[in-house]
Amino acid sequence: MRNPFLTFLMPMSTLLLGMLSALLLPAPWFGLSLTYRLMAMFHLSDIGQLYTLVFCLWFLLLGAIEYFIIRFIYLRFVKV
Repeated sequence: MRNPFLTFLMPMSTLLLGMLSALLLPAPWFGLSLTYRLMAMFHLSDIGQLYTLVFCLWFLLLGAIEYFIIRFIYLRFVKV
């Protein structure tokens, strides 16, 4: 039986790694024409709403990628 703490650890570590990587890596920047096209497509009222969504998705994506890379390295090379 798995420890219930491990189930709780995955989302927490994803968010923590995403936060740390968001501090180190810049978020993607779109050109003005693509920005206005995305705002029209998603029916957003200003650029701030678009970049809030972009930062949140960037934050979660980087955290998930880093979590799985570190987990793979730990399970493959560190854990005996």
